Amino acid sequence: MNNDGSRPDAAPQREAEQKKGRPTPKRSQQESVRKQPLVSKDRKVANQRAKEQTRKDRDRARIGMMNGEEQYLTRRDKGPQRRYVRDYIDARFSIGELFIPAAILILVVAFTQPVAIQQYFTYAVWGLLALVILDGVIVNYILKGRLRAKFGTVERGLAFYAIMRSVQIRPLRMPKPQVKRRQYPE
Repeated sequence: MNNDGSRPDAAPQREAEQKKGRPTPKRSQQESVRKQPLVSKDRKVANQRAKEQTRKDRDRARIGMMNGEEQYLTRRDKGPQRRYVRDYIDARFSIGELFIPAAILILVVAFTQPVAIQQYFTYAVWGLLALVILDGVIVNYILKGRLRAKFGTVERGLAFYAIMRSVQIRPLRMPKPQVKRRQYPE
C-alpha cells in the first residue's frame, strides 16, 4: 500500500483512464469490432455497387486523361517535357495532319478511277509522305533546341512522340489539345 492508502498498481491505471476517459478495451473486443465479412450477405447488390464504382472511376480517369490531368495520363504522356512537346505540336499546323485524309482519298480513288488517274494520286501520296518526313525532321530539330533551352536535357523518345502526335488529326489526339493554334508554349 502507498502512503495515501491506495494500491501501487491501481494508480497508473486510473491515470490512463482519466486521460482517455475509458478503460483500455480487451484485444478480443477490438478484433471483433474490426471484423467484417469479406462478402456481404446480398452479393447481387454488392456486385452492382462494385461495378458502378468501377465505371465511375473509369469514366473519371478517361475524362481526366482527355483533359490532360497529370495523374490520369499514361506513362507515354507523363512529364513536363512531354507536356511541352504536346503543346508545341498542338499549336502549329503540321503537314502530317493531311496524311490520313489523303490516304483515305487515295483508297477511294484506287477503287473508282482508271489506272492513269490512280498513278497521279500515288505520286501525290509519295510527295506528301516526303513532306511529312521533312516536317518531322524540322520539328525534331526545333523541339530539341527549345527543350534544351528550357529543361537542359532532352528525354529519350521525344522526337518519335512529337512526330506521331503531329501526324494525328488534331480533334482525334489524346490527350486533347490544351492550346489553340499559334499559342506556342514559352
